[in-house]
Amino acid sequence: MLKWNSDVWGKLTGPYSSADNVPVLLQQLMQEYSQEVFDELFQEYLFHQNTIYTATYAAMPFLAQLACSTSDAEVRKELFINCGIIEASRDGRDEAPFPASWAELAEDVGSSVCTELYREYVEAIGKLRVLTNEVFAYTAQHSIDEIEKRYILVADAAYRGSYIPANMLMTFSSGDEYVAVCPACGEDVFIWPNEDHAGILQVYEHDPVFHTGQESHLIVPAASFADEEVRALAERAAAIGEQTLAGHLHYLAGETLCPSCREKISVWPSLLSTFTM
Repeated sequence: MLKWNSDVWGKLTGPYSSADNVPVLLQQLMQEYSQEVFDELFQEYLFHQNTIYTATYAAMPFLAQLACSTSDAEVRKELFINCGIIEASRDGRDEAPFPASWAELAEDVGSSVCTELYREYVEAIGKLRVLTNEVFAYTAQHSIDEIEKRYILVADAAYRGSYIPANMLMTFSSGDEYVAVCPACGEDVFIWPNEDHAGILQVYEHDPVFHTGQESHLIVPAASFADEEVRALAERAAAIGEQTLAGHLHYLAGETLCPSCREKISVWPSLLSTFTM
């Protein structure tokens, strides 16, 4: 990990250019965790508009160390979620020794420094992944709302390298709508819960928010999950008690007719198509 006084910090970038304040905030967190300090660090320096920065990579080993060492299960959960959001937003195609986008930084600080930063980031993600069972057990035993549970599933998927499902879940985090794309005609397919039975999903040709009273179309739910990722999500949703997603997955893994062109479509691949990296 970078030393607190390393001049490399000043050469890393965040949402608003300089990352000079990152080591200061990290030191404060390592000494005594504060949600206010973490929120400032996360929102102002590490993650902005679904984008991460070189400063984010350098900070991750410290956050992973804190998550692994804290005795506060709530803090561990918060770090697990937020670090998972970061990992979900990373380009999963990045390869060692470091991301190609770091070329300018490598010229400034040296390739060996960049190689070490990237290696430590990947190691940190591995340490966070090991916490999954512990976080799941804590979540199952405590009163945690379903949106937060969904973000736990986002983090879990990202740590497993399932970046596309992670980003889909993060985009539709409230579970009250999904938008797929018909592979036949390219039109959006709007997927919403039934007004009277929220566990049943239906499809619409237009966004129901702006086009009320339009005809809904049925989704034939899947009786079982052939797709390995859907099966993994279903098992994990059940493990932490995320009942909304657990129910929706039967429909998201099902089939329907595109309301625009009437071609039969499989919902899951149509839903993930816009998140392909």
